[in-house]
Amino acid sequence: MKVIFIVPYPIEGASSRLRVWQYLKHLERLGVRCCFRPFMSSAFYEIVYQPGRFWLKTYHFILSAFNRLLDLPIIKKHDLVFVQREAFPFGPPIFEWIVAKILRKPLIYDFDDAIFLKTKSKYNNLVRFVKSPQKISKIIRMSTQVIVGNKYLQEYALKFNQSTSVIVTPVDTEKFKPEDKKANKDNVVLGWIGSHSTSTFLLPLRDVFQRLQAKYPCLTLRFVGAGNLFNQIPFAQFWEWKLERESKDLNTFDVGIMPLPENEWSKGKCGYKLLQYMGAGIPVVCSPIGVNKEIVQEGGNGFFAGLQEEWFKKLSALIEDSEMRQRMGIKGRKTVENRYSLKACLPSFYEILKKSFESVCPKK
Repeated sequence: MKVIFIVPYPIEGASSRLRVWQYLKHLERLGVRCCFRPFMSSAFYEIVYQPGRFWLKTYHFILSAFNRLLDLPIIKKHDLVFVQREAFPFGPPIFEWIVAKILRKPLIYDFDDAIFLKTKSKYNNLVRFVKSPQKISKIIRMSTQVIVGNKYLQEYALKFNQSTSVIVTPVDTEKFKPEDKKANKDNVVLGWIGSHSTSTFLLPLRDVFQRLQAKYPCLTLRFVGAGNLFNQIPFAQFWEWKLERESKDLNTFDVGIMPLPENEWSKGKCGYKLLQYMGAGIPVVCSPIGVNKEIVQEGGNGFFAGLQEEWFKKLSALIEDSEMRQRMGIKGRKTVENRYSLKACLPSFYEILKKSFESVCPKK
C-alpha cells in the first residue's frame, strides 16, 4: 500500500506533525509506504505568521504553490491520497477535485480544528486573504473517508459524509513521559506551552497570575511559545518554542494550564495541550469547554476552572499540595496511555487506510 500524505505544514507545524508525521514510522513497519508532502517549507513556516515581510512571503507562497502542482504526477504512483486540512491554503478545492474525480484516487480527509468557521488573522493580510473555509464541506463530500479530532467536528462532517471517524490527536508516550523528579513545594512552576495563535488565551488570567505570585514566592510562571505576550505579562518567564526541546521544556512544569474562550472555535479544539501535560505526568487545570470535558475528570486527573476565582482556588490547591500534584499526574498519565496515546490510536488510523485501499484493491 502506497500512501501520499498532502499536508499544509512541515514537521514544525503541530497539526501536520501530530496528525500525520508521528504515525509514519509506525505505518512503515506495518508495510505502508509513505510519502510526506507539506505545502510550506520550514523556511516559509518560520516567517508566515510574523507581521510584515510581504514580498518574502509572496516568494515562498508562489514556490510552494508550484511545488504542490508537481505533486499531481507523484500521486499517480500512489494507491491512496491523504489530505490533512487542505492541499492549497486558498481558493476552491481544485487539487482535491482532480485527485478524486480525474485521477480517481481514494481520498482520505483529516482535520483537527473548526476550519469551516470564518476567522480573521491579526498577524498579516496574506494569511487572511488566502483562507477559504467554505471549501471544507466540498472536500468532505468528495472524500472516501473523513477523520476528525473530536465529536464536535464529527457532527459537522457527518452532514456531508457518513464515513466519518473520530481519532484524537494522539500523544507519543515514548517522547512525553514523566520525569523522575522530587516534588518540591518550595519551587513550583506553573506552565503553558503553545503558539502565538493561542497565547492570547492567557491574557484574561493576568490578574490571577499576579495574585498567585504575590501569595506564593516559590511560584514561577513559564510560558513556552508565547513570546508575543512579553510586554503584557512581564512578570512571567517566556521561553521560545523549539521542536527539539519540547519534551524537555514541558518536564520543567509542575502544573499545566489550558485556558480557552467560550466560542465555537474553542469547541473544535482537540485538547492536545492537555494530553501533552498529562502524558508527562503533569496535573492540569483547564477551561470546561469542548473536548476538555471528555478528557478531564474533575478532581481525578485534573481540575476545571471558569471564573477567575475558580482558577485562583484550583491553582492554589495544586501549588500547596505536592502529593495532590503527584496523584493527579499519575492518573493523567494512565488516561493518556489508555485512550489518547499514539499506540492506542495507531490501529484505528491504519484500519482506515486499509479499508480505503481494499475498496479499490480488494483481496482476491
